[in-house]
Amino acid sequence: MLTGELRNKVDKIWETFWTGGITNPLTVIEQFTYLLFMKGLDEAETYREQEAAILGVGFERMFPEDKQHLRWSKFKNLEASQMYDIVSNEVFPFIKSLHGNKNSAYAKYMSDAIFMIPTPQMLAKIVDGIDNIPMKDRDTKGDLYEYLLSKIATAGTNGQFRTPRHIIEMIVDLMKPTPEDMIVDPAAGSAGFLVAAGEYLRKNHADLFLVQGLKEHFHNDMFHGFDMDRTMLRIGAMNMMLHGIENPNIEYRDSLSEQNKDNEKYTLVLANPPFKGSLDYEAVSSDLLKITRTKKTELLFLALFLRILKKGGRCACIVPDGVLFGSSTAHKAIRKEIVENHKLEAIISMPSGVFKPYAGVSTAIMIFTKTGVGGTDHVWFYDMKADGYSLDDKRNPIEDNDIPDIIERFHNREAEKKRKRTEQSFFVPIEEIRENEYDLSINKYREIEYEEVQYEAPSVIFERVEALEKEIMQGLQELKKMIRG
Repeated sequence: MLTGELRNKVDKIWETFWTGGITNPLTVIEQFTYLLFMKGLDEAETYREQEAAILGVGFERMFPEDKQHLRWSKFKNLEASQMYDIVSNEVFPFIKSLHGNKNSAYAKYMSDAIFMIPTPQMLAKIVDGIDNIPMKDRDTKGDLYEYLLSKIATAGTNGQFRTPRHIIEMIVDLMKPTPEDMIVDPAAGSAGFLVAAGEYLRKNHADLFLVQGLKEHFHNDMFHGFDMDRTMLRIGAMNMMLHGIENPNIEYRDSLSEQNKDNEKYTLVLANPPFKGSLDYEAVSSDLLKITRTKKTELLFLALFLRILKKGGRCACIVPDGVLFGSSTAHKAIRKEIVENHKLEAIISMPSGVFKPYAGVSTAIMIFTKTGVGGTDHVWFYDMKADGYSLDDKRNPIEDNDIPDIIERFHNREAEKKRKRTEQSFFVPIEEIRENEYDLSINKYREIEYEEVQYEAPSVIFERVEALEKEIMQGLQELKKMIRG
């Protein structure tokens, strides 16, 4: 989490954008990101210079000798109008053309980027504000980005792009990405899942960067994200590059349409696809409709995950509760497909406040492995009651947090087999799920222990009520005398 001091700095910069006439939150984030990126490039170049000096070797400069004045450390000290001229006319075109590879995510989504800060004074104020934000470690960058994205307040329109970071990290910890994985998020938004997977690998498999093939895979082939909003694609591409992933595969694509030809390509799906909305049958890939004939996007995405995963590939996705117990033919069909033809491993029920203030919908995490030949025997259920934050619109930090327990229990599920249905997590055999028409809601299988409460006899309660009534009447009489007296 960002410290209060850093949040205040970001808030002041945000206010400068706002008072300067840039009020669309996505536009603010986009312009903010360009400048953060300019600063990050200069810091990366400085680091390479220092490293080359220590090792006594040369290095390939990002800023050629004749472009040194385009570095953040150079233009930040200039007078406002001179700075504005250099940033808008030279620095911005320079960062747009940075990647020689015209097919890179960065090149594709910077090609139509527009510099929108209107005045030299406003730019100088923003540059000064950003210059005071420490950006050296990736954790701070991640927290800063998360805080910026949290300021998108248009529920429903932009809220879907933002899954809380601690929930994303929990899902990544549950799935444990490996250096050989091919990871995809078909509804990537700001690329939060992909960034978190990259950070997990840096932390737990740092040696992958010592193996040339794995390092190349990490930077060029491992991460894939699709979305239909070009602004979010730009933000997602830059988010990944700021987190040290050089050439992420972030593409404009309607994942559910015929244009998406991916088939058995990935080993890991991490996603929080759009919950609401329905599509015309004509707009949906016919392959998906064969699995579940529906217009509901949340069901179609599940069918998509099954298609794009390789055999043995794994999926962890967030679904609205309705997916788990919906009684339509399409709902039952997709649940049956996953349970009978693949291996459903876990359903983690989350409280409805997790997505506040954007939405109050109840959701769950569904984890399964694509096999094509079945494999579900017992499904592990967990009832998450707290995620470390209050479940109201404020989402303040609290002590209660089931996330560490969920991760530990998920990775030690053998020890869970003796747990009772009255506990927070338990197993349910496939036979019972079949009998219940593939209903996957935890409430269907949980057993509630009722404690017998002993009440006093009605005659005793009446006596107490009468005694209280006498006391009240007596008090009223005394009050009346005091008023008259």
